[in-house]
Amino acid sequence: MIDLFPILKEMQERGRIPKLTAHNRIDGPGSSLDLREFQQCLWINEDINFNKIKDLSRSWSNHLPRTVGISINLGCVAEALPLEDGNIGIISREYGTEVIMKPGEIPYQSKFWLLKVLELFNLKGIKIVLHNHIAGIQSSGLGGSATATTAVCLLANKLAGEPFSKAQIVTMAATIEQDMGISITGTQEQSCVVYGGVTDYIWFPWGIPGKSGGYGASIRETLLEETEYAEIECRMGIFHTGVSRSSTDVNKVWRKKLQTKSGLKLHKKKLSIAYDYRESLRKKDWERVSSSIKEYRQIRTSLCKDYMCKPCWDIQGQCERFGAESFPLGAGGGGAVLVFCPDPENFFEVQGTLSQAYRKIDYHIKPNGHEFKNFPMEVKDV
Repeated sequence: MIDLFPILKEMQERGRIPKLTAHNRIDGPGSSLDLREFQQCLWINEDINFNKIKDLSRSWSNHLPRTVGISINLGCVAEALPLEDGNIGIISREYGTEVIMKPGEIPYQSKFWLLKVLELFNLKGIKIVLHNHIAGIQSSGLGGSATATTAVCLLANKLAGEPFSKAQIVTMAATIEQDMGISITGTQEQSCVVYGGVTDYIWFPWGIPGKSGGYGASIRETLLEETEYAEIECRMGIFHTGVSRSSTDVNKVWRKKLQTKSGLKLHKKKLSIAYDYRESLRKKDWERVSSSIKEYRQIRTSLCKDYMCKPCWDIQGQCERFGAESFPLGAGGGGAVLVFCPDPENFFEVQGTLSQAYRKIDYHIKPNGHEFKNFPMEVKDV
């Protein structure tokens, strides 16, 4: 077992606390296709010619489940502090919780899910303190719980000498959160924290044929470089309705619809729309970006009317006055709504209108999903 207390105590005294900053994501067309059931139901074996994998259009993948993730500078910070008596602990400032226990004595209960992460890495003498970049936007539909879980996985992995690969961290974070009943999650949020940027993820639920990997494996492509981010930011905003509901209930309805012919038919339509969104972002075809957001929102609403609450409909009504479109993030329960307008001048106008009634969440796109600070450090197995 790795006892981190001595070195963490020393680093704390030197003012060099090891920490990780993890970034949330903006989703859009393709969201929910990363959920385990959707990956498995909608995926079809494809004879991929890896000699042609550099084809930027990825036209061979337009019938496969995919998600475009946009990592942003909202999220959480995880700090590693010393803890005496061989214990491990998790402290969340936003939720006002503190749990400290001994490794090997932690029951398999949802309230201990982050402690179970630390236990997996065979660590002791450590407590991880979590806090958000911006107060009051936890559980907002930006992937907050998955960001926190992945942050703890990445930080624990770093402290343990990195026994797991990036792809394995995605699998670990997603399955722990899902199986311990924290939320219904797929692998897009976790992948955005691990890889970052404006990235297209093509999902392979059992790993890429002929390659290694398992659940959460993806073929990834950067769609826009950092120098191009401003072109999205001047057209895309986030507003919070102030209304939070259970996203789990909406996700359950969407999953249930996979079991009906009519529902399955609608879900399958999302594959081509997600591909259209991917291509329109890559080519900077802003009108096409807008139309794909509209089509995807309409299908999601047809599959579950509770996806759109009253403030969401109000935001959409305001958007239509300016040629913009809206998209409730996540499964619509967290209150955060994406607003997109092809015309930057009209976007400025719709932002001003919406800001009078709803909280505008300022953000910037990040080329990376996470950042470590105060590493390297030497740890000893005892």
